[in-house]
Amino acid sequence: MENIVPWGRSYEEYIAMFDLTDSELKLDILGCGDGPAGFNAELTRRGGHIISADPIYAFGAAQIKSRILTTYETVMTQMRKNQADYIWEAIPSVEELGRVRMSAMDAFLSDYETGKSEGRYIAAELPSLPFESGKFDIALSSHFLFLYSNHLSAEFHLQALKEMLRVARQVRVFPLLTLAGTRSPHVSFIMQLIEKLGFSTEIKRVPYEFQRGGNEMLLIQSV
Repeated sequence: MENIVPWGRSYEEYIAMFDLTDSELKLDILGCGDGPAGFNAELTRRGGHIISADPIYAFGAAQIKSRILTTYETVMTQMRKNQADYIWEAIPSVEELGRVRMSAMDAFLSDYETGKSEGRYIAAELPSLPFESGKFDIALSSHFLFLYSNHLSAEFHLQALKEMLRVARQVRVFPLLTLAGTRSPHVSFIMQLIEKLGFSTEIKRVPYEFQRGGNEMLLIQSV
């Protein structure tokens, strides 16, 4: 638990990061590594169908909330220090960022116990998912794959994406940048390997950019 830094994005951010249309929001969606994001709670409230998988869901709401509060100031201090690495338009200030993130995480915490009992929050992690093949229409990975390229090997990325493609007919990964703000060295290599397995890959511009240069997602689907 100590190594996990819970930091959740909002429903609106998910839609923009993954360029999700109204019709796509009605499909069966899997979120891999969602953490305390507000997307599951809000999409469920709107009648959508989503399951989120993350190892943090092995813990109770009180433990996750405690971890959020412990790490919040650390993360916000880092954001103030590195403000130049971000674009302050949709979110105009560090203070507003804190409000948006806490609002999303509060939405998650309010929904968490109900969602767990309904099977919407599953304690699991890539590259091994406890779902049957083809269960989902779309699988999403937000701020995990590629972002942590210094910590996760190209082989891990390949196995994780193959597993997501096993359970979903389409995969979307955002962003394609590392924590340092540069394009992940794994992207082109992974695209070549995935295409050899018979899938199509596309780097798609999305209507979201907060981390400077982070405005593209990787879209993978069956040919």
